[in-house]
Amino acid sequence: MNQTPKTPLHLWIIGILAVLWDAGGAFDYSATQFRYAPYINQFTPEQLEYFYNFPSWADACWALGVWGAFLGSIALLLRKTWAVWLFGASLVGLAGTTVYSFLLTDGMAVMGEGGAAFTGVIWVIALFLFFYAQAMAKRGFLR
Repeated sequence: MNQTPKTPLHLWIIGILAVLWDAGGAFDYSATQFRYAPYINQFTPEQLEYFYNFPSWADACWALGVWGAFLGSIALLLRKTWAVWLFGASLVGLAGTTVYSFLLTDGMAVMGEGGAAFTGVIWVIALFLFFYAQAMAKRGFLR
């Protein structure tokens, strides 16, 4: 018999925190795309113009990053091995968005130092979740 070992408490804690974190990213993406006034009113006109002028490929990267992470977090809670692939896809999307924002455009100037710092935080959390899911899959906690 091939039994899945008992799920460690840290997987549930990290999974729940990941869903909450990534739900915030999904809301940010959706509210920006649908131009939800109560949300987008916090941005300057220059920032909104920047967001609304993303080329299709950068917008697709943003969507891949956000939704890959959100679905990966749900998959982690469901203890599915495909969480690793979803978190990996989110890293690809995050890389594309980061390249666009910080290498191909003046995104840092538009978003300010806070935007750059927040991007760093997103990278740290995204990498952690990818490697955490990978470790949980190798240890047999994901099926």
